[in-house]
Amino acid sequence: MSAPTEFLHLMAGVLAILVLASVIGLVLSLRLNKDGQNATIENLNARIKAWWAMVALLGLAMLAGRTGVLVLFALLSFAALREFLTLTEKRRADHYALAASFFVILPVQYIFIGLDWYGMYSIFIPVYAFLGLPIVAVLRGETDRFLMRIAETQWALMICVFAASHVPALLTLQIPGYEGKSILLIAFLVFTVQFSDVMQYVWGKLFGRRRIAPKLSPSKTWEGFVGGILTASLAGAGLWWLTPFTPFQAFLMALAITLMGFFGGLVMSAIKRDKGIKDWGHLIAGHGGFVDRLDSVVFSAPIFFHLTRYFWSSV
Repeated sequence: MSAPTEFLHLMAGVLAILVLASVIGLVLSLRLNKDGQNATIENLNARIKAWWAMVALLGLAMLAGRTGVLVLFALLSFAALREFLTLTEKRRADHYALAASFFVILPVQYIFIGLDWYGMYSIFIPVYAFLGLPIVAVLRGETDRFLMRIAETQWALMICVFAASHVPALLTLQIPGYEGKSILLIAFLVFTVQFSDVMQYVWGKLFGRRRIAPKLSPSKTWEGFVGGILTASLAGAGLWWLTPFTPFQAFLMALAITLMGFFGGLVMSAIKRDKGIKDWGHLIAGHGGFVDRLDSVVFSAPIFFHLTRYFWSSV
């Protein structure tokens, strides 16, 4: 599947933004961070470098078409699931359930999406895996903290696999007049949600005064929230040409997914606080772990998928 022209135009725009950001980061380093001791500028440049790598990876996967996107998100789900479960409480009796999560449930979910079997990939994890995992675990006879152990594994599967898999599931949608362009829906989703995260950070740094949830995420402010959500929603409206939506519909869809992305970030922050950690991992410089980058997307992806399927898809 060749990439639609609209996708190439979007990638050109994203690359232009990254070049501009890199130049700004370089100028700031030369003027204000000659000794390398300015933590804010160091973090900014680390984030920009990480974004180059992430955009390149996502762009290559999308250029490779449906298979490339499926493989990429299956690997991301595996990495995120590993990060999530590493921080949970487990016993020897959970080993079979964990093995099933990584090597059976995860690949089968993505195989169902590859087969375009909506009836299965929409219920496989929330029904069959949800009921099957406790059975596998309880047969080992270890009841100490059983509910917490199995619930954490179920949550990990729902967040890292089921919700994340709805990104490549967008490729299965059949929208009249939009044939061969469904990959652009992924571009719209990822760009809008991630742009919202960036703009919330920018607005918060510039004008943030009132914190939304100090105990969960001290950096999130009402000013950053409102400014970031509105800016990203307007950007989404400006990207209507990527989608089957009108500009106003694109604005509403962008508003819905950026709101879900924001609340997803809060939920995942609450889990991190509960576990006593700052980041889920340290593999992505300036961004933490894979779950830290996916938290907004995974909460918004199922909502975006089902809204698009219900209102625009012919199936």
